[in-house]
Amino acid sequence: MINNNQPIAKEGYPFILLFAFITLVFALLGWSLLALLLLILTLFTVYFFRNPERSTPVETKAVISPADGKVVFVGEVKEDRFLKDDALKISIFMSVFDVHVNRVPFSGKVVDMFYRKGEFLNASLDKASDLNEQSGILLETEKGKRLLVVQIAGLIARRIVSYPRIGDALTKGMRYGLIRFGSRVDIYLPKGTQAAVRTGDRAIGGETIIGYME
Repeated sequence: MINNNQPIAKEGYPFILLFAFITLVFALLGWSLLALLLLILTLFTVYFFRNPERSTPVETKAVISPADGKVVFVGEVKEDRFLKDDALKISIFMSVFDVHVNRVPFSGKVVDMFYRKGEFLNASLDKASDLNEQSGILLETEKGKRLLVVQIAGLIARRIVSYPRIGDALTKGMRYGLIRFGSRVDIYLPKGTQAAVRTGDRAIGGETIIGYME
């Protein structure tokens, strides 16, 4: 189910409730230091799973960032899995302090999906795109162009969540999934897409324009 209009991502509730319960137990036992540490962990978990509202640009050709974080790669690559062509690849690394709810970068229909098990290397490394656990969705726009969005698990991430199913029509800026505890998102855009960000830039999911696609 698409996770809309909730200040906390629903996937975070089990962790928050567990840590809150343990905090309460330690407090009742009089273990003040442990209770304080668990309270801090509980509050950080609430912070990690925050699910803020975003104002998505209305420009028709604008591709918006699918994730909050640092742009770690911008360049042309060969995408052999689905696009079968040269593509503009933009990679965004999410630290544990970034919002981890992911958003649809461009309106389109889900025409294919994949999930692949893998390693849990530091997601900021280029080789994480090839080796790490990942889940992707292939979108086709109303003009027939295709783009691939890939969620990649990181060093301590152990669960990728993706809500859409094949055939779903997704709207630019809508929430479509998340990755727990540090990760990255790679987006492959059709040849000819103009990049609007550079390596080292900060991006805000659902708001920052990262490119322009015809």
